[in-house]
Amino acid sequence: MHSMHGFGSIWPMVGMIIFWAGLIILGIYLVSSYANGGRKKDSLDILKERLAKGEIDESEYERLKSILKK
Repeated sequence: MHSMHGFGSIWPMVGMIIFWAGLIILGIYLVSSYANGGRKKDSLDILKERLAKGEIDESEYERLKSILKK
């Protein structure tokens, strides 16, 4: 019978796990970036969306916009 002593070390397996984890994280980042249109939303974009959805009215939009530009 063969024993596992001296067969190899654990480092190649650890390296492979790190490689695959990095590849999966990169994939998740690229998919989420693509879903956002390739850019992050800033506070004015969120404010415009809230106005478009009817969550706030124009006076509230202008008030919040003036606060954000300070």
